[in-house]
Amino acid sequence: MSKNEVAYNPMSYHNGSVWPHDNAIIAVGLRAAGKDRLAGQVLNSLYRAALAFPHHRLPELFCGFSRRGEGGPVHYPVACNPQAWAVGALFQLFASVLGVSCRGREVYVSRPVLPPFVDELIIENIAAGDGRVDLEFTRKREKTYCSVLKISGDVKVIFSAD
Repeated sequence: MSKNEVAYNPMSYHNGSVWPHDNAIIAVGLRAAGKDRLAGQVLNSLYRAALAFPHHRLPELFCGFSRRGEGGPVHYPVACNPQAWAVGALFQLFASVLGVSCRGREVYVSRPVLPPFVDELIIENIAAGDGRVDLEFTRKREKTYCSVLKISGDVKVIFSAD
């Protein structure tokens, strides 16, 4: 909800707080709409928020106050922490910004973008069908590249630009 809405309250459970899993869904939609950099900004923002919580774990939600300087987000007083769907949000966000999806025995990689806080990322043991794949993502000159490190079993890796 926009802070310009009459009902907005940054401490309201549903009318102004920030839910990590909702933001992951938003990032998936941004990615589907071709707004790759904006999806990456969502991931970057949630990562930075996670750094301000104990053990760097995202809680169920946090208050929706505007960011002030270097301070972290305002903790929601009764939020569950840790919360499984908040943890799962980070995996969904990474899969989205890296453009990784699995269908049957095929692993697709499309328009990968590494967030600013990561220059290299290796994802091992991606299961697809009866096989497994290890992928490496690296950034060079603001462009993200993906390499196949290992394939075992009957699985294909398909790179696409769509």
